[in-house]
Amino acid sequence: MNATADERLIDETVTRSVAGILPSQDAFKALLMSGKRLRVYIGADPTGSKLHLGHATNFILLEKLRRLGHEIVILFGDFTARIGDPTDKEAARRRLSPEEILKNIETWEAQISKVLSFTDAKNPARIAHNSSWLAELTLADLIDLASHFTVQQMLERDMFERRLRDKKPIYVHEFFYPLMQGYDSVALDVDAEVGGTDQMFNMIVGRDLQRIYHEKEKFVITTKLLEDPRTGKKLMSKSEGPFIALDDSPNDMFGKTMALPDEVILDVFTHSTERPLADIEALRADMRAGANPRDAKLELAFEIVKTYHNEASAKSAREHFSAAFQRKETPESIPTVAIPRGMSLEDAIMEHKLAASKSALRRLLKDGAVRNIRTGEKITDAKHPVTESITLKIGKRALVTFTVL
Repeated sequence: MNATADERLIDETVTRSVAGILPSQDAFKALLMSGKRLRVYIGADPTGSKLHLGHATNFILLEKLRRLGHEIVILFGDFTARIGDPTDKEAARRRLSPEEILKNIETWEAQISKVLSFTDAKNPARIAHNSSWLAELTLADLIDLASHFTVQQMLERDMFERRLRDKKPIYVHEFFYPLMQGYDSVALDVDAEVGGTDQMFNMIVGRDLQRIYHEKEKFVITTKLLEDPRTGKKLMSKSEGPFIALDDSPNDMFGKTMALPDEVILDVFTHSTERPLADIEALRADMRAGANPRDAKLELAFEIVKTYHNEASAKSAREHFSAAFQRKETPESIPTVAIPRGMSLEDAIMEHKLAASKSALRRLLKDGAVRNIRTGEKITDAKHPVTESITLKIGKRALVTFTVL
């Protein structure tokens, strides 16, 4: 099976949302234009159950390559998750059990399939698990693998440098992570790997190993991360900012998108949807000319819900948002949850995942952003016992009615 060599589609594929390509963008484009069918993969460790809009950037790029006719492999790092990637971490990750890992990946295929097809009749993407080969490596294999790298090379990683400087521990098992992830490229015998810029070190290890074991070039394609320009931090973070999960309900997805900073509207359009670039540039021109960013954000929220659900859900979510937050009305349908009488507000909200984290909830409570929408009363006590039915607005987007048992 040959791939399609459509130069217009290939040009967008190698530029949109792409931060860089090793050894070069021109070399990768030339290979795509040759019509050769490539095997391209992305690895993801199931350290959590939810994927978000930042992850979707990679899957959208892979879907474009799949449509061109290339073989796409989604690798679930069910073995590497037991080690934990130290990327950007000031301390070692907690090691996950096999049971935790399996639970985390239960819904991953469904989440990814919102933008990447596993069911296409001619060229479906496929899933692999790196426990298939990593669990079979012998001690002799590991020694051979490790012999190709030095401790100095490993210490070049920024997070290790910081920990050394701050006299924080670096565990020996953490050095195995990039070796294991790099070996994935060898086991799959890939032509290219896609990942965020934060994965560059690991992907380059795989590039080196592919050259050593198979005498073969591996292209490394890094994608742009969604970042908040005001803070310089990742935009999609459970602990630090808005987190829009791919399996969020349409109403939650719409509301969370409307809560994003105005400065990221165009980036999210570009990296988390397939909206034509010409449309995005038109929005950019309108905003520069003084158009209200809120209008563009409404358009973005609609596009996000349409992309990850469908157009009917997007229309319904827009109406819900308009009723609940623009016209200050109470929507006809608010999710109702039964809880034990006397349960604390914090426990009720966290049990039903209505806030990103306890720290995020406490900030909302402190800021007076949790209120009884029937009475207008602001609730600031996390331990507030729920003794009677109450309808709450939590932050800018979440609505819920708690009924007591």
